[in-house]
Amino acid sequence: MMKHANGQAIIQTFEAFSPKHYAVEGDKIGLQVGTLNKPVKKVMVALDVIEPVVDEAIEAGVDLIIAHHPIIFKPIKSLRTDQVYGRTIEKLVKHDITVYAAHTNLDVAPGGVNDLMAEALGIKETEVLVETFEDPLKKVVVYVPEENAQQVREAMGQAGAGHLGNYSHCTFNTKGTGIFRPGEGTDPHIGEKGKMEYVDEVKIESVFPASIEKRVVRAMTNAHPYEEVAYDLYEMAVPGSKLGLGRIGELKNEMTLKEFGEHVKEAFGVRGARVVGDLDKKVKKVAVLGGDGNKYVNQALFKGADVFVTGDLYYHVAHDAMMEGLMMVDPGHNVEKIMKQGVAGFLSAFIDENKYSTEVITSKVNTDPFQFI
Repeated sequence: MMKHANGQAIIQTFEAFSPKHYAVEGDKIGLQVGTLNKPVKKVMVALDVIEPVVDEAIEAGVDLIIAHHPIIFKPIKSLRTDQVYGRTIEKLVKHDITVYAAHTNLDVAPGGVNDLMAEALGIKETEVLVETFEDPLKKVVVYVPEENAQQVREAMGQAGAGHLGNYSHCTFNTKGTGIFRPGEGTDPHIGEKGKMEYVDEVKIESVFPASIEKRVVRAMTNAHPYEEVAYDLYEMAVPGSKLGLGRIGELKNEMTLKEFGEHVKEAFGVRGARVVGDLDKKVKKVAVLGGDGNKYVNQALFKGADVFVTGDLYYHVAHDAMMEGLMMVDPGHNVEKIMKQGVAGFLSAFIDENKYSTEVITSKVNTDPFQFI
């Protein structure tokens, strides 16, 4: 019989994809309202948690909202239920709806907001625009009986070890002999108590980002047949992957700024966009950063972008960019709604793999406060 996923299990899996430590300092992320210690029949992915979205969640019977924008961003001095904000929180509590926020950590995460936006625009060979985090590499070395080596390699690879570029499950393997004597109180997988054992073993070596060490070690030890697993962990001198906000890369085909502006509108499903620059000028190298990108104009210039796609542009920032020759397209902050389908797809895969009966939906409420008339 299928069962509902526990809230803790859902978020633990989600945080493997979008870890909290990816977030910029001071960001208000994580569990914001309610509890995760409960079965979740239905989870809804939303960009914003405003009252119409909460009403939608109540109507749909949602137990958990995973949102990009935090509902609690500033310290709460009072919570008045006769005002909109307090009433919204009250509805969440009364209907036992948990709210979890993944903000800049979801922006930074590979496959997160900025990668989804770059993919929608057709930007190729992307790299990070603004580096905010380096995930150093570590190496795990484990000794396994030959007959169990494949199951341990597979478990480590599934946990994220051995991912190099577009290759996965990368390991180096050396055959040797494991020697041990089981003592009193042991229950050896191989051998007898008090008798020296000689076992054909494989030494498996694999690298992984330090941020997933616990996950890799847990997967390895769970798959290992020995009750006492022999393994080593090493810090690597090789630099780890650099993560951060925004992406920059090139379009497959060059186009004019006017054509590119229309392309942005179509890619993000918006009716209008503000454009800075000569509409006939050619665009090839594109920087994109979801949300408010005003303070990252210099990074786009430094990395040689022809055009910078971001939201919430200030008048004087646009002036400065124009004087420097950087074209800009502002399709609005709400285009980050692209995260809804991306996160929902990730969660659905987890739920299907584990055969849970939990349902994943996306919010249909339009939370963009702006209209074009």
